[in-house]
Amino acid sequence: QVQLVESGGGLVQAGGSLRLSCALSGSTFGSVPMGWFRQAPGKEREFVAAVSWSGGSTYYADSLKGRFTISRDKNTAYLQMNNLKPEDTAVYYCAAKLYGTVSSNEDAIDYWGKGTPVTVSS
Repeated sequence: QVQLVESGGGLVQAGGSLRLSCALSGSTFGSVPMGWFRQAPGKEREFVAAVSWSGGSTYYADSLKGRFTISRDKNTAYLQMNNLKPEDTAVYYCAAKLYGTVSSNEDAIDYWGKGTPVTVSS
C-alpha cells in the first residue's frame, strides 16, 4: 500500500520561506514521479510543481516559477517555497504516479497525501 505523508506546513509571515517534505512509502516500483498541488480556501485544487522519478526533470506552474523549487531524494520530495505571499495560503498536497509524469491532470494521479496546511500572514 503506497502512502504519501506530507510535513513542514505551518504559519509564516509574508516574505518568509517554508520547506515541505513528502515521504512515499510502500512502493514496489522504486522511485516514481512525484509532485505538489495546492487548494486555497474556496478555490479548486491547482498544480504547483512536479519532479521526474530520477529528479532530473522538474516542472512548475508558470505563476510560481522563481519562488518555488521542487527536488527529491529517492522517494522523498521537497518543495522549497520562498518569498511567500498571502495568496500562497492553501493546503498543499503531495501526489505520485506510477508511470509517466505528474502534471496538472489530477485524474491521472495514482496516489495523494492528506495535505499539509500553509498559512501566510500579511
